[in-house]
Amino acid sequence: MRIGIIGAGVAGLSTAKVLKQLGHDVVVFDRTPDVGGVWSRTRRYPGVSTQSPKAQYSLSDFPMPADYPEWPNGEQVQRYFAAYATEFGLDEHLRLNTEVVKARPADGCWAVTVRDTSLSSSSSPEPSPLSLSLSAERTMLFDRLVVANGVFCEPALPHFPGLEEFTAAGGRLCAGTEFHDAEEARGKHALVVGYGKSACDVAVPISQVAVSTDVIARQMLWKVPRRIAGVLNFKLLLLTRLGEALFRYRVLRGVEKFLHGPGDGLRRRMINSIGSVAVRQYGLEQAGLVPRGRMEDIVKGAIGLGTEGFYEGVADGSITVHRDQTIVRLLAQDGRPRAELADGRVLPADLVVCATGFTQAVPFLDPDIEQRLLDERGNFMLYRQVLPLDVPGLYFNGYNSSFFSPLNAEMAAVWIAADLAGQLPLPATEARRRAVVDQLAFMDVATDTHHCRGTKIIPFSMHNVDEFLDDLDLNISRFVRASHWINPVNPAAYRRVMPRLLARLRQTDTGPGRHGDPTSGPAQSRSTDPWSVAPGQAERLLEHSEEPGGHSG
Repeated sequence: MRIGIIGAGVAGLSTAKVLKQLGHDVVVFDRTPDVGGVWSRTRRYPGVSTQSPKAQYSLSDFPMPADYPEWPNGEQVQRYFAAYATEFGLDEHLRLNTEVVKARPADGCWAVTVRDTSLSSSSSPEPSPLSLSLSAERTMLFDRLVVANGVFCEPALPHFPGLEEFTAAGGRLCAGTEFHDAEEARGKHALVVGYGKSACDVAVPISQVAVSTDVIARQMLWKVPRRIAGVLNFKLLLLTRLGEALFRYRVLRGVEKFLHGPGDGLRRRMINSIGSVAVRQYGLEQAGLVPRGRMEDIVKGAIGLGTEGFYEGVADGSITVHRDQTIVRLLAQDGRPRAELADGRVLPADLVVCATGFTQAVPFLDPDIEQRLLDERGNFMLYRQVLPLDVPGLYFNGYNSSFFSPLNAEMAAVWIAADLAGQLPLPATEARRRAVVDQLAFMDVATDTHHCRGTKIIPFSMHNVDEFLDDLDLNISRFVRASHWINPVNPAAYRRVMPRLLARLRQTDTGPGRHGDPTSGPAQSRSTDPWSVAPGQAERLLEHSEEPGGHSG
């Protein structure tokens, strides 16, 4: 099959690698000039690093370089994904500097309209040989389409009254992903809006060059030290199956039944003891920054590591945190840019960097398709975070953000590959719908609706992996999984999953299939698959499915 993949981050690359191994013809589109998604040089901000240690943020068959630090920085992670693409022969399948402006069904295929972003951005580097050289929009046909555009791709920039007056006075407002060099803050009064990992990360390098650095935090969040008490790597506590089991999942099994039953008191003490250590280690009481509630409530908001140097900056006065505050308006005062807070204080604000989250959107899909993907609240209705209920030929990957995002994306790619090969025994559509509704209802309670429209599965990363592999009867051994209850989960333990699927397909001699029909028997060959594209069919289909030159978006 010819398969289009939107996005060259970890989800897009792992999907391309897995499907290429299965013999599919893949094309990967990304509007940026390099691979890596959120790690692209066009998106990363100073101070960005991984949240999980390098071993846990690796793909199963491609470990990070041994000379990388425990928490690699943004540039190192981007180089790692670029090396992954080269290692598995993906470079020739990449179409960088290429934005997908429309994707829609067209007579049993997917018509994907793209344009070259290097032609419309003077700041972009010269297009690489891998980039499309397009003088205008161009439409191509694919048998299947995988959306891997990322759930942390489009920044959610707040609207502040007074922006025009503020900018006229020389102020600058930008998203964290648009702020690429700390030198832009030198000698300025800087405000950072937010208190998640991104906000704290970017505040540290800004504070080293700015006249003042104020962090405007709407809500205090619990932070987990990278090394608890300065000694114990947090992965030994929270990046194990036991650590995940401390948070109640929808279905309890084995030890989980004890932890959320007779052992509930012990479980609570284990979680909240981390909070007590964090309060002492970071000096939160002295700084007046102790979050409300218990450490156990961390799952209801955002789980973040404490940024190295952030609380040290708070202690020495180079960083000032305004807790429980928001900016109500931007303004000019005496000809200088200012920001007014909810409590009436007015702060100097030459630069305002907003690390205020992201929107999850698929703007390239027609509104009628998007409506079929979402529930009445705008949550994505995806079975196993991958498969729409009512849009044939379409898959999603990366819509399962987790502590082990590369591993979760890779196992989702294996799940997609098995479905394409007719090796995935799916429940009936209505049963899948009930499963999605139940999962969203559970995550509403577990995260207090903070699940990014159904795309975030933290802290239930390994439950998601188990569900993928149990569906395929390809899970790793019980012994290895048991070892991950006390040791950090090691993605390398899953490196034989894809070879096992390939071996199974060779034994059954199964070809590409169609998803959504578990009773259809052996998958059809390409020549009889109604979704396949024969030579020359693209032009004929497009002639019938759209008017000449009728590209929009």
